[in-house]
This record gives sequence, structure tokens and C-alpha cells, in this order.
Amino acid sequence: MKKLVPHIRIENCKEEVEYYQKAFGGEIKNTQLSDGIEMFKGHEGKYIHAELHINENCILYFADIFGNQLVNGTNMLLGPDLDSEEEITKIYEFLAEDGEIKMELQDTFWGAKHAIVKDKNGISWELNYTK
Repeated sequence: MKKLVPHIRIENCKEEVEYYQKAFGGEIKNTQLSDGIEMFKGHEGKYIHAELHINENCILYFADIFGNQLVNGTNMLLGPDLDSEEEITKIYEFLAEDGEIKMELQDTFWGAKHAIVKDKNGISWELNYTK
């Protein structure tokens, strides 16, 4: 594992990332809108990804909430940035065994293997391996 990145799901992501930038400083980078992506049709103008780089060791990832009502405690995911396909597959299978798959392990349009799994303790993991 290279690092662990908190992923925060939040309504009005663009405005809220700017809010946290005012609180913590840093620079907003790598924003990506849902516009033109078929799986996000009907959610145009929302962020599917934004990063707040507070410093070289502290980066927060953000995204808008899509379609699901926000339930307290479900708006934060832990996102390990993994080293290999073998590592992501092993962790995915282990967590899914007694947990709940929220997004199947799959190849993505951003060039990664990706999955979301809620483990047996209710902790959500956004697993990612960039190829």
C-alpha cells in the first residue's frame, strides 16, 4: 500500500471544497465534472472527483453525492492507493467475504482497477490500483 486517502462524499461539493480550503489552506486540484459521462447522466455540474492538497503529505479527496440520500456516517470512505492487481484483488475478496459490495471490482475509465466495499464493521473502503 502506498498511502491511505480519506474520500469525503458531500452535497454541493464544489462549494464545500472551497469551504475546506478556506479552513485548512492548500490548493484545489484535479477536479472532474460528471458532465458527458454516461453513468452520471442527470447529474451534470457535479464533481465526481476533487482534491484538496493541504501539503505534500495531506490530501483530501471529495465527490458529490449522487442519487442516494446522505446517511450520517456513510459520507466518508477510506481509500487505500494500492500497489498491484494482486493486492487489490486480495483485499477486495477478503473485505467482501463478510461485508457488502457497493461497487464490483472493475476496470475504470480513469485507468484503474476500482471497487467499493463496506466491511463487516460498517467501514467503507474505496479500493484503487492505478495501472
